[in-house]
Amino acid sequence: MTKEQEPHWSDILKRRIINSTKGERSEEETRAEETELFTKYYTEWKEGGDRDKSYKDIPRFYYRLPAEDEVLLQKLREESRAVFLQRKSRELLDNEELQNLWFLLDKHQVPPVSGEEAMISYEAYLQVGDKAGPKCKKFFTARVYAKLLHNDPYGRISIMQFFNYVMRKVWLHQTRIGLSLYDVAGQGYLRESDLENYILELIPTLPQLDGLEKSFYSFYVCTAVRKFFFFLDPLRTGKIKIQDILACSFLDDLLELRDEELSKESQESNWFSAPSALRVYGQYLNLDKDHNGMLSKEELSRYGTATLTSVFLDRVFQECLTYDGEMDYKTYLDFVLALENRKEPAALQYIFKLLDMENQGYLNVFSLNYFFRAIQEQIKLHGQEPVSFQDVKDEIFDMVKPKDPYKITLQDLVNSCQGDTVTSILIDLNGFWTYENREVLVANDNDSSNTADLDDT
Repeated sequence: MTKEQEPHWSDILKRRIINSTKGERSEEETRAEETELFTKYYTEWKEGGDRDKSYKDIPRFYYRLPAEDEVLLQKLREESRAVFLQRKSRELLDNEELQNLWFLLDKHQVPPVSGEEAMISYEAYLQVGDKAGPKCKKFFTARVYAKLLHNDPYGRISIMQFFNYVMRKVWLHQTRIGLSLYDVAGQGYLRESDLENYILELIPTLPQLDGLEKSFYSFYVCTAVRKFFFFLDPLRTGKIKIQDILACSFLDDLLELRDEELSKESQESNWFSAPSALRVYGQYLNLDKDHNGMLSKEELSRYGTATLTSVFLDRVFQECLTYDGEMDYKTYLDFVLALENRKEPAALQYIFKLLDMENQGYLNVFSLNYFFRAIQEQIKLHGQEPVSFQDVKDEIFDMVKPKDPYKITLQDLVNSCQGDTVTSILIDLNGFWTYENREVLVANDNDSSNTADLDDT
């Protein structure tokens, strides 16, 4: 009898039970034998050898990290990662190889030029790929060519665009390797301390930061790191994926400081520049009237135009990390980033959490009324005519257009693209005044531009 013809254990068990019931036996004896036979055959079936080994085909996907006391394994892991990163670094094009690539591209350009752009055909592109060497092979594919192909009537691509593409790819890989050297855990993310070390060691390579005092380095690093974590770590896990750092524009802004001729306007708009960092830290020092290095609610109330409502500031100190009821510089940075970037989802999330007093996940009429009453009180103090909450409430719901007509969620605010206006109306008298007088302000801007045009003529 072949293995396929052997009766199944369940069939054998059934036959034995049927046969055993023919004699006169008690129910207890029958049940005991049934259990014994089931256990026997089930055990044989479980230990059935080569019947099913498909699980062995699944590749291993989990590798345990060495424990703190496993010093040798930790050293081995660190050394193997360092060797791996060095190998990856050697695979990248160096300056000499990039210059050689540019020379080959220029030599194989195909006329006529498009505007001022030198162009190259697909055939010449493949020829350059053959001559450029093995490191360049991954750049000379049909996919890359098609990606850069636009509206050229001869089916060519711009040499400059292709070379910039290669340069960008090389830079991204170099930066990833550089960031990975600070990834102590080796898991593809950076903790706050890892990113602090990276930026601290980057400072000497950025000419725009040459004027910074060394005593200010720690505050500069804290200021720079907070922007990464505020926007890229919304769940506050304390770590950021290296992939997310590369995908956002913050690293570009930081490395822009290598440009020795960076304009004053660019520096002022760049969070990572020396003037910007000194501005933020200077504001913090100016608010700190008792010079204890922390901010109380009263001190923070003078932030900006000093028109934030006391109700909103109460919520800030209830929800944010404080020390004996006072705010430190790191918490202050989150506060500044939220208020200066109110259009951004991460900033709206920060403010929404403060407005959502009962952690319901939405704002209702009660929530809006609670915060707007503080605006109404400030309006009275300034001797202005009171504004009806019903009118403001209707305008807010009209702007946001939430899915539920009685509730506004964070996603509703983000989707409406009006989140910055709505939050400003509820927390800042100056923001409400700007919204309330928007038509007058637009008219004044138009009058100013018309006057300027007349002066020019």
